[in-house]
Amino acid sequence: MNHYETVFILNPVLSEDQIKETVKKYEDFLVSKGAKMISKENWGLKKLAYPIQNKKSGFYHLFEYTVEGDTVHELETEFKRDERFMRYLSVSLDKHAIAWAEKRRNRTKKSA
Repeated sequence: MNHYETVFILNPVLSEDQIKETVKKYEDFLVSKGAKMISKENWGLKKLAYPIQNKKSGFYHLFEYTVEGDTVHELETEFKRDERFMRYLSVSLDKHAIAWAEKRRNRTKKSA
């Protein structure tokens, strides 16, 4: 099983319900492909460093998961087809990045 992290930015004109529905749809997509969700984080509405599609902000979300095969490519293909996504980035985590992600999760749990 490979360990991945995917960060994506959703369009800021979406309602709270549309955002929840979109996040749930892609979480279910990953699980249906055999992924094990480790962490989901909603980073909220953030200002962008530069305009994307004439928007100056977006809703940031992060998925951390383990999965086999070509599932990440399939996920990114689905992102490309969905107009609600402004940007996305998936990275494979090595042992150092996994340790750092665990520290980050623990730190956010303590502060929440």
